[in-house]
Amino acid sequence: MKITIVSVGKLKEKYLKQGIAEYLKRLSAYAKVDIVEVADEKAPENMSEAEMLEVKRKEGERILSHIGQDTYVITLEIGGKMISSEQLAEKMDQLATYGKSKVAFVIGGSLGISEEVQKRSDYALSFSKMTFPHQLMRLVLLEQVYRGFRIIRGEPYHK
Repeated sequence: MKITIVSVGKLKEKYLKQGIAEYLKRLSAYAKVDIVEVADEKAPENMSEAEMLEVKRKEGERILSHIGQDTYVITLEIGGKMISSEQLAEKMDQLATYGKSKVAFVIGGSLGISEEVQKRSDYALSFSKMTFPHQLMRLVLLEQVYRGFRIIRGEPYHK
C-alpha cells in the first residue's frame, strides 16, 4: 500500500518532527508513506466569509494537485465519521483487499478543507469533535495508521 498524507502548512516544532520521523520509520515495514506539505494561504485575522472561502479554495487547489485519479481519498474533517482504531484497520484492510493500493489522507489548514476537496473525498474521517492543530494531527494520524497495520497483522499493540 502507498499512503500519502497531504497536509497544509509546514511542520515547525522539533518534537512533532521527531515523533513523525519515528512513526514513518515504524511504518516502513508495512507501507510506503509520503508526506506532502502544501503551502498555507496567508490570511488576515478578521476575514469575511468570502475571504475564508477563497483561502480554502486556494489551499484546496494545492491539495488536489497532489492527488491522482486512482487514489482513494480520506479527508480529516470535524464533521466526518468517528470510528475506532479497529474500524480504521478494517477500512485499510478492505482498501488493500479491493485493489485500492493508493490512499491519500488529507489534513486541511486552519480553516478546514474546501468544498472541492470534500467532493473529491471518498471518506470523511473525524478523530474528535474537538479541533486540533493540523501539525499535531499528522502525528496522531501516523500513529493510528501504524496501529491499524499492527491490528491487521494480529501483532501486539498497546490498547
